[in-house]
Amino acid sequence: MAPSGLPPRKFHPKGVTLLHEDRDLIVVEKPSGLLTIGTGRDGARTVHSILNDYVRKGDPRSRNRVYIVHRLDRETSGILVLAKSEEVKAHLQNNWQEVDKRYLTVIHGSITPPRGTISSYLAENSALNVYSTTDQAVGKLSHTEYAVLKESRGLSLLDIHLLTGRKHQIRVHLSEKGYPVVGDTRYGTGDRYGTLALHARSLRFTHPVNGKRLTFETAMPEFFIRLVGKLELPLP
Repeated sequence: MAPSGLPPRKFHPKGVTLLHEDRDLIVVEKPSGLLTIGTGRDGARTVHSILNDYVRKGDPRSRNRVYIVHRLDRETSGILVLAKSEEVKAHLQNNWQEVDKRYLTVIHGSITPPRGTISSYLAENSALNVYSTTDQAVGKLSHTEYAVLKESRGLSLLDIHLLTGRKHQIRVHLSEKGYPVVGDTRYGTGDRYGTLALHARSLRFTHPVNGKRLTFETAMPEFFIRLVGKLELPLP
């Protein structure tokens, strides 16, 4: 076995970066543009299909499979955790609010104040767009903590602490505050960058079986560096 419990490089899954693997979990870094899981009608490669192929080691009759614990939008890059059993999946999902989730994003403008928490009740309409509502019976209370790390050329790099994990939460909260995420064609006004500047940077949680505290981190994506320049990131 390679260091950190990873298999030899020739056995790594193709299309994602393998960060960790043990008997119960697989942790990967997903690139922007790749779906976490298909819709049933979509036969395209997804993180789910790539890792199912990987754990079956080329044997289509193998009963080995992976289970989706959480999702990232197609355009969002970063860390994903997948389980190797229904039991581990259920344990992680039931305790997901206890997971420390950190993101990086680049927004248009200079957000004020430079550090704060955005809170609102989020709901989804028939067009599958998420929005804030005052109707507490319809929306789910959501909190997004942010801090400015750097400003450059009319853009700002933010460190995001996701206190709740609703669909499109970060994108909606920042857009409604007047600072859309770079490359967000759904909640922004459209821009020339073409790639969504949202990255799931780190996860910290307790292993569901052995009880060890696990921390996974990734570097700032090259796209972000092209937007705002290099930066030594603070510890998550």
